[in-house]
Amino acid sequence: MALSTTRTTVSKFLKPLTTAVSTTRHLSTTNTLTIETSLPFTGHNIDPPSRTVETNPNELLTFFKDMAEMRRMEIAADSLYKAKLIRGFCHLYDGQEAVAIGMESAITKKDCIITAYRDHCIFLSRGGTLFECFSELMGRKDGCSKGKGGSMHFYKKDSGFYGGHGIVGAQVPLGIGLAFAQKYSKEDHVTFAMYGDGAANQGQLFEALNMAALWDLPAILVCENNHYGMGTAEWRAAKSPSYYKRGDYVPGLKVDGMDALAVKQACKFAKEHALKNGPIILEMDTYRYHGHSMSDPGSTYRTRDEISGVRQERDPIERIRKLILAHDIATEKELKDIEKEKRKIVDEAIAKAKESAMPDPSELFTNVYVKGFGVEACGADRKEVRATLP
Repeated sequence: MALSTTRTTVSKFLKPLTTAVSTTRHLSTTNTLTIETSLPFTGHNIDPPSRTVETNPNELLTFFKDMAEMRRMEIAADSLYKAKLIRGFCHLYDGQEAVAIGMESAITKKDCIITAYRDHCIFLSRGGTLFECFSELMGRKDGCSKGKGGSMHFYKKDSGFYGGHGIVGAQVPLGIGLAFAQKYSKEDHVTFAMYGDGAANQGQLFEALNMAALWDLPAILVCENNHYGMGTAEWRAAKSPSYYKRGDYVPGLKVDGMDALAVKQACKFAKEHALKNGPIILEMDTYRYHGHSMSDPGSTYRTRDEISGVRQERDPIERIRKLILAHDIATEKELKDIEKEKRKIVDEAIAKAKESAMPDPSELFTNVYVKGFGVEACGADRKEVRATLP
């Protein structure tokens, strides 16, 4: 009885102490932390920003949580593809999460982003949900593009995300068009037009960049250089793989794309520049762990040692984890618990997405023809009318 009483007394003492520790940690989440980026920025025709970045414990925890969710989503997408629940093309973003996270932290939803087909995590960073992601990946009507776009065509206009595009480099001229609309409407916002090193030699990119420079458009061209265009190493495809210098008359900046805080600093700097002076190029030095797409094992043109080396030395999630632990923001166990919770959230989203219905067959014709013209759909022999569109 005496032992039980003693335990009760100790328990009563410990509870407020635990609460006090938790409260102290919570109150410190807004304290400003000054951190130096992993590598210096390299500028082309421009003085680079400072390596010193201001952040706070809350932002670092948010970075960790969001990147952990993205990583888990992409790993789950890999499994769903192998189970043939995801069909067609599927390009995964694991390894490159710092670009999406860092960029989003420096801008607002009024700023526009347009990218290529490696778009799942960009959609998530713009406010999309896991349920919408997995529904779209599995071709269900509750997907962000109503199940008709699939992996390459995510879209969220209300948050300034104009897609996922399947044609290499074709999104860049569209992005310049968005920037033109922003300037024409006298908006105080910018457009980030993203592309990979594999698209960096596209002629349309340079044509669009020329127009952006002529008209001083608020356009930021972001080259996500993961060093392989499909299975071709950058040095085999580009005479000059210094993509941040490719604008010639347009200034550029090389950024460590595996460092979320460096990406944040660069995007903040680029936004300020673009609003005052016109276009700028950001080259994000990053890396993808998966192959180019799910049909590419990703190990025939690079070694497994190379991939594991990047994981060990430059992984964006591990870098944030080390910062959180170094500043005593959370414990290793708390971070592990966050990752477990993200795994659970992803699994729940997949289960819910599997219950979503397939699009109605009539959806095949929506967003293709203008309504009200009485368009008829016929068979191959044109003798039998299969459907009359509204």
